[in-house]
Amino acid sequence: MSALGVVTPFWLDRPAAEAVDIAVEADRYGFGELWVGEMATFDAFALATAVSLRTERIGVKIGPLPLGVRTPVALGLGVASVATLARRPVGLALGGSSPAIVSGWHDRPWDHAALRMRETVAAVRTVLEGQRLSVHGKHVRSNGFRLREPAPVPITVAAFGPAMTRVAAEIADEVVLNLVPPSHVSRVRKEIDGQAHAAGRTPPRLAVWVPVAVDPGEATLRQLAAQASVYLSPPGYGEMFAELGYGELVAAARSGAKRASLAVPPSLVADVGAIGSAAQVRERIAAYHAAGADHVGLVPATAEDPAGRTLLRELAP
Repeated sequence: MSALGVVTPFWLDRPAAEAVDIAVEADRYGFGELWVGEMATFDAFALATAVSLRTERIGVKIGPLPLGVRTPVALGLGVASVATLARRPVGLALGGSSPAIVSGWHDRPWDHAALRMRETVAAVRTVLEGQRLSVHGKHVRSNGFRLREPAPVPITVAAFGPAMTRVAAEIADEVVLNLVPPSHVSRVRKEIDGQAHAAGRTPPRLAVWVPVAVDPGEATLRQLAAQASVYLSPPGYGEMFAELGYGELVAAARSGAKRASLAVPPSLVADVGAIGSAAQVRERIAAYHAAGADHVGLVPATAEDPAGRTLLRELAP
């Protein structure tokens, strides 16, 4: 896994197809890994396939996908299809997501996420190894499926909160964090190392997604603030922002205030991102690595830099 990668962002103010353009730029400038998530635009497996057709060599990490929205069979089929057809390094990432997405959008249960994650990862690994699936857990049940083209891939777990962090430390190949300061990375690094050793296994790698903007103008700062406002109310994120001193903003978001009315200060984005001159951004990225991150996924701001071309050229490994 490369120490520096790129995340396809889903900015609310940009064309959806810009995700593919970002992938092309990331590949051009030699980044080793591209994270392909999923919100309200493209299916992640379809987008990952499109990326593989437009790029030469960059590896693709699909997710984190919302836990419980797809069955282990659907997850296995999806990631195996990309791995087999794209013929390049592929990984799968899963996360608990939020009640609004899992229950609201998809009408699936959101509770017991940590146990659901443990059962799902075990089942997906069975599928990807080409073994016949027979699982009868508390939350995951499936019997009889066998994948014709095995495609074992590393599995990443997005961890927020002690229960999911422990599960990730015990079963994942990698743990990923999003929108956190270096101090949080350091704390999680210690937690997963200790929990993995207690479970008798090598600690998983640790990745972190970091919003990045070089010499941002007003439009870029608005873009970053608008996206951060989406994360003020979901479980885990809200508590972290409150810990950073933005409790009133979190309370307002959770009371039902419209995102447009939430005055997200530039300091909030700076606390969980890498914003400033090119030298300042590099220094901040280095701080995440020093805190224990094996991989930093850059989330490029594109309001004034279409497809992040300038930023990715400036920060190319």
